[in-house]
Amino acid sequence: MVQLIVGRKGKGKTKQLLDKVNAEIKTVSGNIVYLDKSTKHMYELNNKVRLINVPDYMISDADEFIGFISGIISQDHDLEQMYFDSFLKIACLEDMDIEPTVKKLQTISEKFNIQLVLSVSLDEHELPESLKSNVLVSL
Repeated sequence: MVQLIVGRKGKGKTKQLLDKVNAEIKTVSGNIVYLDKSTKHMYELNNKVRLINVPDYMISDADEFIGFISGIISQDHDLEQMYFDSFLKIACLEDMDIEPTVKKLQTISEKFNIQLVLSVSLDEHELPESLKSNVLVSL
């Protein structure tokens, strides 16, 4: 399952994402990974959550990002949830169509039974129609 937290920059998406991940860590039996564009939120995350600073891995397009996600999943058979802060930036999708990448993530999520939560800096009305049913929170 892929869920979206949507809203323009500065609306509070990161706080929603952090609150959700820190609540979920108490109930999941597997591992949680949090991907971000920096380590700024390191101390706001429960220490059981693995923080990955995506820019450290020099990803330059959405296909490389999908490969990166697949690599993380292949190395952690206990992975249950992944959280993506600043999704458009870390996936190299700013000012681009996000639908193909989100659809690939949906396929990966279903195949490996991993819940994905994406923070997307777009208003709900800017999303492709096919993704609006994935919206968890609209700010």
